[in-house]
Amino acid sequence: MLVRRMFLLLMLLLLVSAGNVCADVHDTVPSFIEERTYHSRKDTATMRYGEVKPIEIDTQLVVFKPDPMRAVWMGAIIPGYGQIYNRKYWKLPIVYGGFLGCAYAISWTGTRYVDYKTAYRDIIDNDPTSNSFMDILPEGYTLESLGGISQYSRTLQTRQNTFRRYRDLSIIISVVFYALTLVDAYVDAQLYDFDISPDLSMYITPGILEYGEQNRQKAASLQLTINF
Repeated sequence: MLVRRMFLLLMLLLLVSAGNVCADVHDTVPSFIEERTYHSRKDTATMRYGEVKPIEIDTQLVVFKPDPMRAVWMGAIIPGYGQIYNRKYWKLPIVYGGFLGCAYAISWTGTRYVDYKTAYRDIIDNDPTSNSFMDILPEGYTLESLGGISQYSRTLQTRQNTFRRYRDLSIIISVVFYALTLVDAYVDAQLYDFDISPDLSMYITPGILEYGEQNRQKAASLQLTINF
């Protein structure tokens, strides 16, 4: 019986000691578990254990807005670069295709103009060794079949003047096309953020127009409403 009482007393002491240890542990938990400190770039946020609090992060949304004058200067230095700067890449085949076509027209008409000018000068001089006009005779034709030297000279002069006009016209068209690419780059940059949503609409509805003294007279009318 004595041993049994001593065993029960020992167990009671152990339970009391365990309770004190748990209380001490609970008192010390908030210092390193229950309370946590998180540091962000802007401030220091203290969070309790179990709480969820978002950390603030500095973010800056950058919206692209092209500068119209910069687009023009880029396109002036490098043709087509204004469209690249405005991110209108689908226009590049049109721009470079137009420049290639203009360059081909200037080259072809210029070459033909030089050929006919040289042939005309050779046929009207008195040098028998200069006969480049014979090289551009149509296949199967002779000077006699074309009306002789005098008639062929007039033909060469006419074609010389014709191809000179074509060459000059091709140069003018190239300059105009170049200017249009700059205008296009400028307009695209200006209207880059222009609203083209489906909210742009127009409605026509009937109405009644009141006029006269104290609006006593009325007339039928149409009302035009534009939403933008």
